[in-house]
Amino acid sequence: MKKRIKKTFICKDVNQFEVDTNLNSTYTPTAGDVAVFEVLHIGKHSNMQNEEKRNAAIFVGDHVMAAFGTRYATEQFEGYLPESPQEEYHILGAGGTVGIIASMHTKFKNVGPTKLKLIGYATSVKGKVINTKAIKEKSIRSFTGAMQAFSRIILSVGSSMDSGKSTTAANLVKGLSRAGMKVGFIKLTGTVYTKDKDMVFDNGAYVVADFGDLGFPSTYMCTEKELLNLYESLLVQINTQDLDYVVIEIADGIYQRETEMLLKNSKFISGVDAVVFSAGDSLSAIQGINALEQMQIRPTALCGVFTASPLLIKEVQAKTLIPVLTIEMMAEGKCLQFLEEPLQSFA
Repeated sequence: MKKRIKKTFICKDVNQFEVDTNLNSTYTPTAGDVAVFEVLHIGKHSNMQNEEKRNAAIFVGDHVMAAFGTRYATEQFEGYLPESPQEEYHILGAGGTVGIIASMHTKFKNVGPTKLKLIGYATSVKGKVINTKAIKEKSIRSFTGAMQAFSRIILSVGSSMDSGKSTTAANLVKGLSRAGMKVGFIKLTGTVYTKDKDMVFDNGAYVVADFGDLGFPSTYMCTEKELLNLYESLLVQINTQDLDYVVIEIADGIYQRETEMLLKNSKFISGVDAVVFSAGDSLSAIQGINALEQMQIRPTALCGVFTASPLLIKEVQAKTLIPVLTIEMMAEGKCLQFLEEPLQSFA
């Protein structure tokens, strides 16, 4: 009896396909290449987000469809595309990103990754390996910067993974929406999984989008040109001409490869109207300001995990005049007065 294939979210647009086992020992995959795998061992990931965005349980022996990609997650995994065919692959992200783990956070040392065996590549009727990025290739447009002019762009960046960027973005949207503004949201970088954009949508965003909508299993190791093209394409997708604000979240910390690349790009940052910086504690808040200023950017406001502590807020306020916004303040729309001021740049 033929096993049912559990399709992951990144493969939602893969419909007609054949499973080619002849390529397993000769073909080296690129980002977005789709394949069918057998689950060998359950580690960190015991669920994968399916094409309907449901977190579906997976078990040893299951067949899953996923796409090859990379991952940068300081609290989880560092993973890459295989340089040659392998006996074993790893789930890098629950949205369906698969690759080879290079390192992991010590909290997963005794758990390890969920391990997979390649059954075969998903191919078209012409025998070509199906690629999630190629499926959306016609939706990718070249960066011009023109789309940035239609709405005020707010950038949500942070000191590290789990510093509060997504919560900040969600509550910025909530506050702006309650103030009568029409707000869109884009998660520009990261590893495919819809949790963040779904949370922001539930908090009042009129429209949301992320890189996964355009077939990217991950943006880690993308070129600067790819990132800029992806950015403009997502702005087109959410139709910024009809929005007052667009909140853009960039994953991980400001020293992460793609985040730093974007922040240092004058064409990208010139279209940004406000930068909201999230930090985990008082030291990272103050040093984050310094790091951003070295990139010729002065943040509009500070927020993030540290704002849960009145003591940490006092420490930060003693060192800077940049306003500190708690989650509650953002949700109440108190950010609006600061967002209307022009972004301070030293360029």
